[in-house]
Amino acid sequence: MTTIPATSSATSSALAASSAALNNTEIASNFTTFLQLLTTQLKNQNPLDPLDTNQFTQQLVQFAGVEQQMKSNDQLASLVSLEKSAQASTALAYVGSTVVVDGSTTPLANGSATWSLNVTKPSSATIVIKDSTGQTAYSGTYGVNPGNQQFTWDGHGNDGRVWPDGNYTLSASAVDANQQSVAISTEVQATVDSVDLTQDPPLLSVNGQNYTLDKIKRIVRTGA
Repeated sequence: MTTIPATSSATSSALAASSAALNNTEIASNFTTFLQLLTTQLKNQNPLDPLDTNQFTQQLVQFAGVEQQMKSNDQLASLVSLEKSAQASTALAYVGSTVVVDGSTTPLANGSATWSLNVTKPSSATIVIKDSTGQTAYSGTYGVNPGNQQFTWDGHGNDGRVWPDGNYTLSASAVDANQQSVAISTEVQATVDSVDLTQDPPLLSVNGQNYTLDKIKRIVRTGA
């Protein structure tokens, strides 16, 4: 099992922090300059025609608002960074776990490959299994009942040939007793091989396919 280091993520965070620091320095400099100009104007105004203090006040309020917004942005950036760290920690905890995800590709090993099928009503399902090159290894029609049920293939093709171990993809279509199409979904159960922390959000590798954390439907305890 391997874990991809989060070098790109760290670089992005460093750049974001550098940019935020630059923005803060710039706004502070502009605010100081504005105050200096304001003070100079007040010192040199014509007593018989004083400057409009309302405009000064409005400008001060605007600059104060910008300064507060910059502080809010910093706080939001900190929250985003904490959330990303939490996602990374959660994703790492999945490595080595057996999970169930929506999918159609699963490995054939020791003469067994298993998928879960789900339909909403009694149906007749046509199943086609293909290898990684797209070659059809097996096809058949089976009766399926409402809810989740497992379909296990023993690796034998329609001609009796035993197919080698590897990843196989199942596609299924279903019709009811009136030959009307019925929605059918497939799930696979497999071990999380690795996690890619350079992606946002992190990606879990399951059977050579990438999934985000929200795609994990169940965690299965094995070996109990």
